Amino acid sequence: MENTDCIKQKIIEAGKRLLTEGLVSRTWGNVSIRVDEKIMAITPSGRAYEELTLNDIVLVNYHTSKYEGNIKPSSEKELHCEIYKTRKGINAVIHTHQMNASTVATAGREVPPILDDMAQLIGPSVRVADYALPSTKKIVSRTVKALNGRMAALMANHGAVCIGRNIDEAFVVCQVLEKACKAFIEAEFLGGAKSIGKFEAWFMHQYYLKKYSAMDKKNK
Repeated sequence: MENTDCIKQKIIEAGKRLLTEGLVSRTWGNVSIRVDEKIMAITPSGRAYEELTLNDIVLVNYHTSKYEGNIKPSSEKELHCEIYKTRKGINAVIHTHQMNASTVATAGREVPPILDDMAQLIGPSVRVADYALPSTKKIVSRTVKALNGRMAALMANHGAVCIGRNIDEAFVVCQVLEKACKAFIEAEFLGGAKSIGKFEAWFMHQYYLKKYSAMDKKNK
């Protein structure tokens, strides 16, 4: 198991990458990593990603939502907590306000499986969680429901949440989600995106989770 400082450093690096790739701006969005069976590390509330230090990353008990110290964790910590409680294999969560995903979320459009890499990595569709005020129980329950069986979900009129078995996978989910949403939007001008079959999309996702990602680890 990695030590806490290494995990905190990965969160800092992920935050900077989100800024560099335009997936968030200013202090918006948040990043967390599961530390163990009780604790997660998460970005603080209202602090610039490029200025974060190890001491700024907050340790939170994701069963009780309690934390130590004077630095407040992200206001969306409850969403992260609920994901770790309900998705045992998930060890990283990234909430973004990325442009194309936010556009599709604003339209309330579920994204069908239109690209192979989307179906493989994210699942057979990207659902939209119904709108609810930020940092409320409703937004948590609706988003977790939309995430069921998926690695990403859109949050109506808000943004997106992407998850992974590690922080690198969660980040790739963010990138693939943005690519898929961009393709979905632009395909509308060509008569609409043509979807991969539901069974094929489901099969590719299962193959990725159980086989492909395991082979990827062996080849390193």
